Amino acid sequence: MAEVVSVNISEVRGIQKHPVPEIQLKLRHGIVGDAHAGDWHRQISLLAEESVDTMREACPIPLTDGAFAENINTRGIDLKSLPVGTRLSIGETVVEVTQIGKECHSDCAIRKAAGTCVMPTQGIFAVVVTEGTVRPGDKIEVLEGQA
Repeated sequence: MAEVVSVNISEVRGIQKHPVPEIQLKLRHGIVGDAHAGDWHRQISLLAEESVDTMREACPIPLTDGAFAENINTRGIDLKSLPVGTRLSIGETVVEVTQIGKECHSDCAIRKAAGTCVMPTQGIFAVVVTEGTVRPGDKIEVLEGQA
């Protein structure tokens, strides 16, 4: 079963996110209190804990939840294989995948330390379809008729 491992926010752009007990997803906005919220296609970022684990083996610096500026860490779902348009039920919410990967910032501390970064190829982005709360331990499901 796929589940949420951690939920993370940052109040300011350009800094690492930090874990919080829960996040509130708002339609046409993203995560309440997160600096990357807004009416655009990358409201929420998700990264598989399995991807982070591979980086932990190669990276000399500690990689805590939110280190890649991801909002939701997951376990048990191959995020990078989900096509754009896939809808995911996460706890009481629904999100829709809008982008796979993104360009890594040239000054990314992780890429400087390890020589690579997983977010550009294995992170995904989504928009809020159904509002609600997401917490660690919440179940994640690909909705029927989707990928």
